[in-house]
Amino acid sequence: MQAPRYADVKVGDRLPSLALPAIDRTTLALYCGASGDHNPIHIDIDFARKARMPDVFAHGMLSAAYLGRLLTGWVPQQQIRNVSVRFTGITHLGNQPTCTGEVAEKFEADGEQRVRLRLKCSNQYGEDKLVGEAIVALK
Repeated sequence: MQAPRYADVKVGDRLPSLALPAIDRTTLALYCGASGDHNPIHIDIDFARKARMPDVFAHGMLSAAYLGRLLTGWVPQQQIRNVSVRFTGITHLGNQPTCTGEVAEKFEADGEQRVRLRLKCSNQYGEDKLVGEAIVALK
């Protein structure tokens, strides 16, 4: 992977988006196994309905993991200095997540050239499900 160079990146530049397949029950079951998060609200329709939800829904951390994939598709993991996220909506079955990022700031810290990125994970209707930011060191 050829990471972007600090000199070539401008505020307002967008990262290549990461479009993912629609969330289905298989995705949720696989994420449960991989993460160890077996909360029944994500895999048991009866439990979800008792919680007044129409059906199971995706783990918020699944969307956070997708944002991690967006970042590591842009730079190697060792260049990521910080990631923070805020959950803003529920990702329902059938939602097709798309992760995007934009350069919000360029600066220097601790002897490194860094960028602050605005991040979000939205569904196919443009509804944000997760928003956040990351700090990435560039050369």
